[in-house]
Amino acid sequence: MSLNVTAIPAFNDNYIWCIHNQAFCVVVDPGDAGPVLEYCQSQKLTLSGVLVTHHHWDHTDGLDSLLRLQPDLPIYGPNSHNIEQVTQTLAEDDSILIEALNLQLKVLEIPGHTLDHIAYYGDIGLFCGDTLFSAGCGRLFEGSPQQMYRSLSKLSHLPAQTKVYCTHEYTLANIAFAQAVEPNNQALANYKQWAENQRQQNQATLPSSLANELAVNPFLRCNQTEVIQGVELNTNQELNSEQEVFTALRKWKDNF
Repeated sequence: MSLNVTAIPAFNDNYIWCIHNQAFCVVVDPGDAGPVLEYCQSQKLTLSGVLVTHHHWDHTDGLDSLLRLQPDLPIYGPNSHNIEQVTQTLAEDDSILIEALNLQLKVLEIPGHTLDHIAYYGDIGLFCGDTLFSAGCGRLFEGSPQQMYRSLSKLSHLPAQTKVYCTHEYTLANIAFAQAVEPNNQALANYKQWAENQRQQNQATLPSSLANELAVNPFLRCNQTEVIQGVELNTNQELNSEQEVFTALRKWKDNF
């Protein structure tokens, strides 16, 4: 049976990704159990597992409710004392197989937003939580700019056709910042037009693709002349490496 990925909206701008066939599903980062249970019921799906990327409440608060209903539910996630519900802890290069879906995923450690952040990657796409957003990246709540730069670099080397399933509908706000950094990027201008049209129709701008992100996301373009010049102009200093550009870029975004 073929697999589909559906966005289950939660809170103001979260997406709980549901990977499913006609009978079974897994969900990614269920911050709220209610929408997950409603979707499973409406589609007659049996929940076969949960994938957690990091410990923030809007990614984990639904776990207890789901476990009350399904005490044997497999919960995959990072080895983190902040997520006690995890039943199978995962680290870099681990692989998991969700047998009900014949879904194989590889685990990537991507610290920066939090220290325990992981991503799940397979033929179906990349589930990257709050590390890589469309046209942006996550705030540095726990990790260092160096860690986040390395994590994004790791993701940027995945195949260009990889679909990118991040957790928040931040695309238009991220595009506004990206255009401040790189105003002459035509791919970015085209993407803004498309994204605005999507949101006007109440449609998600996600998933993105890695190819798209490499063309529009300033945090993946720290080697591009216009990005470097834009950041140097903003900081009024000369930057000597991509990592320095990234660090200054993230600080600029924090105050944008």
